[in-house]
Amino acid sequence: MSKLSDRVTRLGFSQTFVMSNKAREMKANGIDVISLTLGEPDFDVPDNIKQAAFDAINQNYSHYSPVPGFLELREAISNKLKRDNNLNYKPTQICVSNGAKQAIINVLAAIINDGDEVLLPAPYWVSYDEMVKMMGGNSVMIATSYVNDFKVTAEQLEEAITEKTKAVLFSSPCNPSGGYYTYDELKSLAKVIAKYPQITVISDEIYEYINYETKTTSIAQFPEVYEQTAVINGMSKAFAMTGWRIGYSACPEWLAKACEKIQGQMTSGANTVAQRASIVALQTDPSEYKYMIDAFKIRRDLVYDLMKEIPGFKVLLPKAAFYFFPDISHYIGKTLDGTEIKDADDFAMFILEKAHVGCVGGVSFGSPECIRFSYAASEDDLREAMRRIKELLSKFN
Repeated sequence: MSKLSDRVTRLGFSQTFVMSNKAREMKANGIDVISLTLGEPDFDVPDNIKQAAFDAINQNYSHYSPVPGFLELREAISNKLKRDNNLNYKPTQICVSNGAKQAIINVLAAIINDGDEVLLPAPYWVSYDEMVKMMGGNSVMIATSYVNDFKVTAEQLEEAITEKTKAVLFSSPCNPSGGYYTYDELKSLAKVIAKYPQITVISDEIYEYINYETKTTSIAQFPEVYEQTAVINGMSKAFAMTGWRIGYSACPEWLAKACEKIQGQMTSGANTVAQRASIVALQTDPSEYKYMIDAFKIRRDLVYDLMKEIPGFKVLLPKAAFYFFPDISHYIGKTLDGTEIKDADDFAMFILEKAHVGCVGGVSFGSPECIRFSYAASEDDLREAMRRIKELLSKFN
């Protein structure tokens, strides 16, 4: 009899952390590695948010909060959703969690029974599939590709739905592709989903502010699926608060209560000081933090120009988030400098070991022909990273 549960043995380690840890090990051994693995803004937390945290400590916010979060924070989230997304959610429909990851897991735990199917348009964030497994569900991947901007169509979605389908889980803007669904595209998906009231849409909108073209549309804006949709968001990306671990879900009342019940038996409320600081962050006009998005756009344009010159890369200009997801199928099936490249994970490891640039292979994103680069790094590091990769791959073309 194994000491470990079947549940944990079904899970894999996050490939993002596998590659970032490998890059750290190489750095510790004196190798000059540029790691573009983690999706983490490289900015400091804005001063007004830090000051709010100091104030909360001085005001002795050191005791348990309500399980779904302080009422003032849920009111701030409610106001933000109305202001920025034209969504009406009461504070009772909001559950503040220990990061957006927990918000997603709360929803999955509330709705998934063993054997239920969750549709994942690929590419998807690496943790989605593992979260579904953790809850006893089965992931059903819907393939997309470089040629259709890595977005699923309404026809593909409907074709994938079966009597076992319980949820659709996706991010828009998307990690890892850097794309987003337009209003019309989401409307067509909503029309399909509305036909199947047993399906819950889990819409991960954590990158909503990092959109270089327009305001991000939420699928919850469409009345026909409002009661079927869980909106997921948090403080990590737009406010550079990754370590503060504040995420949230906005759901129909029935689902919000279920999330609160689950969280109450797992972690209780999120960090109280971080909650108080998040109130100030959300009440501040988003334009105050736009300098970070402006910097990301400059880096995006820089990397795009450089990446287009790398032989064998097929690259789209990301319209949102801070990732590139080039198609490197040109190299799959080849042997490079004695290394057999069976898939994108092999290629990512080859790039790390030979060019000393860390990225993440696309196998765990559901796209084994692509690799993901984060451009949340300095311009100097980005230039040098692209130079190294170009120099390495020029030898094989």
